[in-house]
Order: sequence, then structure tokens, then C-alpha cells
Amino acid sequence: MRAALIARQFDVQGRLVTVEPYGSGNVNDTYLAIFRTTFSEQRFIVQRIRKSVFPNPEAIMHNMRVLTDHCHAKLEAEADRADRIWQLPKIIQTKSGDDWVTDADGDLWRAISHLASAHAFERVQNPEHAHEVGFVLGHFHRMVSDLPPERLGYALPGFHVTPEYLAKLDQAANTPLGQERLNASLEAKRAWRFIQERRGHCAVLRSALERGELKLRTTHGDPKVGNIMIDTATGRGTAIVDLDTVQPGLVHDDIGDATRSACNPAGEDAPDLASVIFDLDLFTTIYRGYLSHAKDFLSAADHRHLYACIHLIPLELGLRFFADYLAGDVYFKVRYPGHNLRRALVQFKLAESIETREGAIRKVLGES
Repeated sequence: MRAALIARQFDVQGRLVTVEPYGSGNVNDTYLAIFRTTFSEQRFIVQRIRKSVFPNPEAIMHNMRVLTDHCHAKLEAEADRADRIWQLPKIIQTKSGDDWVTDADGDLWRAISHLASAHAFERVQNPEHAHEVGFVLGHFHRMVSDLPPERLGYALPGFHVTPEYLAKLDQAANTPLGQERLNASLEAKRAWRFIQERRGHCAVLRSALERGELKLRTTHGDPKVGNIMIDTATGRGTAIVDLDTVQPGLVHDDIGDATRSACNPAGEDAPDLASVIFDLDLFTTIYRGYLSHAKDFLSAADHRHLYACIHLIPLELGLRFFADYLAGDVYFKVRYPGHNLRRALVQFKLAESIETREGAIRKVLGES
């Protein structure tokens, strides 16, 4: 097994016991490796970063090194006065002192520490969990608020630039395969109409950035519920993981993605679209948790665009799922034919639910 051969190249003590698939990510291949000595055991994560998805995987590792060095130093400096023990994964170097291994296919493999006694959930479990989702993201944003985004590269150029995703959707729709899939079902046609009615909204955040109302910051890029680690002993958040998408961006993209993920109790693969709603109670709890840290670095202009990001990010992810469906499912992993179309419809239903609750959401944000 390739993962086992790769795992042995990293600088860990002991002999390899097993390497097993781990997690449920849509993009990278992730494994849990277990090494044992006669007196101890070490578990760590081994991941393959696919070059077909990330054209510049070296940028991912550069960003991860810059970010973790910065955050680990701050976490240690603040440890004695913190309300909990905060964690962040650490890069495990190879036996030759490198941060990664490159295989024969040109894919990059890395090893990172496994956070013991902590776990993540794919969906929000209760109001306390919702508060921790917002609290952990706010803590992360505060930790990196003094990390200049200029120190980071672009691991995914165009990531969260919604107008570019819209252009890719149009490109996919204008191919023979795209036309075939677009006309294959009423659901696909309905998704297409939904997008057409909201084209004008796709540039709302990028236009604000171009006008100078918003600024680029260091962002996580994928702060979904499943990336928030909860301490098994205390039930409190301890870390945010999956740092592949760390790069310069808008904090609004992170906020929108966190609320998109956390405030839909039915989940990304909801079997019944009627069950997909934007839960206002969960949103209120998450936002209050986030503000516990974010009040010190969010500007008045940032606040003015919060509703826009909460509405935009589900629409954006739906665009991405639908474009991948039209292109033949070449980016996201799928479990059955039409999976990406179904994912798109869930996100569009969530965006629609947000639209019907706009007044109430703005009230929580303090706009009225």
C-alpha cells in the first residue's frame, strides 16, 4: 500500500502497525498511521495532496509552515492565561528534514500530528456545540489577525472568488456534456434558473474589496463544522484543522462558510430538500461565540457586509457543485450519479432559506 510506504519516511519512533483511511473529506486522501515502540504508541495523519486539485501543493505546505509557526508561538505565549488548552496540528518532518514527500505521480504527501482526545462532528449537535464552532473560528481569526497575508501564497488561486466560479459554470454549461446534463432532468433545469436569478449577487464581496471597503486577511478557507475539534473531556473547542486552504482572503468567506455548514441541521447531503433550513437559533449562538473574539478586529465596514457573506457562500458552493456536475464530476468525490447535482440543490435551498430570513438575520447582526 502506497500510504504505508510513505508513512515510513517520516521521522517517528517505532514500527508501523497500520495505516487506515481516515475522515470523510471531499478532496484529499487521508489516513491514520499508527507506530509503536516497546513502550509507547504514536498516531499521526498522513495525507496525499492531489496535484490535479491543488496545482501548487508546495504553496499549501509553505502556508501551513508559516501559519503553524506563528500560531504555536502565540498559543504558548498565552497559555497561562487562556481559558482552555488550545491546539493546532504540527507538521511532522521526514527523516531527511523535509516537510513533505513527493511520489512518482508528482503528488505531495505530508504528515501532521493527530490531536488525541478530540473529535469533530459533521453537524452541530446542540446549542453548546454551536457556540464552540463560532468561538473557535473567532479565536483562530484573532490569532492570525497580526499575520500579514503577504507572507502567504495562493494555494488555490481564485478560491472564494465567486464571479470566477460563475464563469467556470458557464464554461461547463456550454460543452456538449454540460448541455446533455443540463437538459437531463427537471432538477438540473431548476438549479440553472435559480442561478440565473441571482447572477447579480455573485460579485457583492469582490466589488466591496475592489472599492477598498474590505481588505485581505489571513483566512482558513474551510471552517466547516467538521473541521472544528472538540475536546472529548471538556466538550469545549480545542482546535481548527484542515489547513490546506489557508491563504489571503476575506474573513467574510470564513464566516459565511462556517454559518453555511453549522446552521443547516439537515447537512450537505440532506435526503429531503424540505428539511433544509437556515436555523436562526443556531446562527445566533454561533455569532455570539464568534464575537467573543472578533469584536477586536472586525471593522464597521466588515460588519456592513456580514449578511452578504452569509447569503453568498451557500450560493457559491452550490455553483461549484453544479459546475462540477455539468463537467462530469472531476473535482469533488461523488458516491453516486447525480451526487453533485443533489449537493447543489441543498445549497440553493439553504440560500433561499437565508433570503426568507434576511430581516431576522440582520437583527442578530445588530443592523436593526
